[in-house]
Amino acid sequence: MPCGPSRSALSPTREGYAGHPYKEVLQVQLPWLDEVVQAKAPKRLPVVLTPTEVRELLMHMQGTTGLIARLLYGTGMRLLEALRLRVKDVEFARREILIREGKGNKDRVTVLPENLIADLHAQLQRARALHEKDLHAGLGRVYLPHALAVKYPDADRSWAWQYVFPSPVRAMDPRPDARTGQPMERRHHVYPESVQRAVREAARAAQIAKPVSPHVLRHSFATHLLQAGYDIRTVQELLGHADVSTTMIYTHVLNKGGRGVLSPLDAL
Repeated sequence: MPCGPSRSALSPTREGYAGHPYKEVLQVQLPWLDEVVQAKAPKRLPVVLTPTEVRELLMHMQGTTGLIARLLYGTGMRLLEALRLRVKDVEFARREILIREGKGNKDRVTVLPENLIADLHAQLQRARALHEKDLHAGLGRVYLPHALAVKYPDADRSWAWQYVFPSPVRAMDPRPDARTGQPMERRHHVYPESVQRAVREAARAAQIAKPVSPHVLRHSFATHLLQAGYDIRTVQELLGHADVSTTMIYTHVLNKGGRGVLSPLDAL
């Protein structure tokens, strides 16, 4: 028979927390606990770059990290969503990118910018050359999520499942192979720290006086879409937010001044 307080005894009410464990277990009356309410996380407005700042930032980024940064701003993806992108999920014909198992374990579709198509094709050629090199070395088995490596034995060697942004070096995977249970040398995707460092250095070179990280590009993507007149439901779907209230925060940082109000000083 359970000796602790029941779940209902610990549930919050309008008056506070009914049936406190102090009262039920220690037999101590603490009146001040009646005023205790659950704390709420404070709301913070996201850091958003202006289009000019985004342009300056991207101009100071080159190579693979520069392409990833442009992809983040052009699609609204999170950094790990971009790094875990597989070849099969880039749809050039339909101009879209399918994001698998994003935050909340949900799939979604986002836009593929026209300005990135040529660069992505070139990136895929470089990635395929690395994959062919690994296959010739008897390797080339990419990590597959869940039990797919067991269900589809050769899928991890196929081109379709390879990362769009593979790491330039191979490493031993701490996770054992799903079939053999043995450690395996694999080519992982580009490390997040490489992109984060490149963005910080580009922001410093561009003299942007804001704290800039890869996630700021996602915030800027959403804000600039709203400024361009796209409805908030469309932006919500592109970002993969479960609740539109999460997307609503970007309406507070639109380029309209403080809440869209004309200061009386400007009317003098």
